[in-house]
Parts: sequence; structure tokens; C-alpha cells
Amino acid sequence: MDFLELAKKRYSVRSYTDAPVEKEKVDCILEAARVAPSAANLQPVRLVVIDDEKGMKKLGMAANTYSAPCAIIVCADHVRAWKRPTDGKSTADIDASIVADHMMMEATSLGLGSVWICWFDPDTITREFGLSESLEPVNILAVGYSDEPDKSPERFLDERISLSELTDTRAS
Repeated sequence: MDFLELAKKRYSVRSYTDAPVEKEKVDCILEAARVAPSAANLQPVRLVVIDDEKGMKKLGMAANTYSAPCAIIVCADHVRAWKRPTDGKSTADIDASIVADHMMMEATSLGLGSVWICWFDPDTITREFGLSESLEPVNILAVGYSDEPDKSPERFLDERISLSELTDTRAS
């Protein structure tokens, strides 16, 4: 399957089976995160992997994980992040988002479902998982076997803006 087919196959899963995610598949997802690009290759992202009932219960105090058996908290390390010299813009959130996207696509390629969660209480996550002051939880990736019917790759014809609306050719 080429990349565009994979991208069209991926969708947000909000209902999971009870089946645990195999360690080998979690390792592949984490490897996809490890090879993700980052600004100036500073790699200012840290991951908290949760794949047990106790950890998922703690995470559930801060976020709806849709009963997924596994989740990965994607944290930005603001101390390590590259900052744009002209205005000081930190790339920490951008780098964390790239990592999350790589993991979502790898999960899809492995036959797993995922959903990117950004509605959560960061203070609860920081407290419950003992995150250092330099780490900001940016998003959570819930992962597991989908308990939903697959969505059609053709849905993008109706659900997305047109390519002409997306692009601006003024710079040409």
C-alpha cells in the first residue's frame, strides 16, 4: 500500500475491542516516533506509554481514551526544542505533532485504530505520571483494535475542502 492509500485508510477510532496491543506492534509504533523528523534534529519529544489497566485508569482521570487498551502521551520538552531566532517561536508542539502523526500512520499500517486526543487535563497527567517541569503533554494517542466498521477512503471527496481551495498559488 502506498502512502496516500494508507493516509486515506486512517480514521479516528472511538470504540475499541478488549484485545491488548501486542508488544511487537507497540515497539513498531514507537520506532515510527523515534525516526520522525524534528527541527534541527533536537528531538524534543518524550513519550509515556501506557498499556496496563492501572495506567489507563489513571489516564482516564484526565481524558476520555474511548476504552482503548493502550495510549501514548506525547510530551514536548521545551528546554530541548529549537526556537526560531527571529521571534523565539518554539517548535516543541510542532515536533510533538509530527511524532504523533508518524505513530498514527504506523498504527494504521499494523491494522490498529487510533485517535489523537487533545481534550485532556494536562495538570492531572503531569501529576499522575510524574512529568518533569520541562515536559508539556501535547496530545495523547489512544491505540487498539477498532470495534467500528472501517470508513471509506472515498469519504475525503465530501469531507475535505477541494485542492484548489487548499492551495494558494500567489507565490508562483
